[in-house]
Amino acid sequence: MFWKKKPAKPEVERLPGPKGIPKLVARYLIEDLDQNPNWVWKLKGVVRPREGKDAFDFRVFDRAQAAAWKVKVKNYTSLDEHTDLIRYQGRFDKKSGEVQIIIGEVQIEEKKTA
Repeated sequence: MFWKKKPAKPEVERLPGPKGIPKLVARYLIEDLDQNPNWVWKLKGVVRPREGKDAFDFRVFDRAQAAAWKVKVKNYTSLDEHTDLIRYQGRFDKKSGEVQIIIGEVQIEEKKTA
């Protein structure tokens, strides 16, 4: 009957879609890894919150390459099946300014950029 409550749907974590890469990450790539600023600012990033409100996991990818491969990146987990598209990944903390980047299987040491 219409007055009976429907069972509640399980709560699913909603992740934000692709945006420009986070400023802390971009600064790290440009200043510490000597990447071309014009190239870095063309990249896109997706994030996933970590414990605490200021900490995030991130993945950086090239939108043009994703389009060429006909991969639609909706959020952080969209790249789980397309790891070859991930240029950089890691975590950052807005409050402390810490950035940790993993390139392939190689982890670059943590760096405070603030």
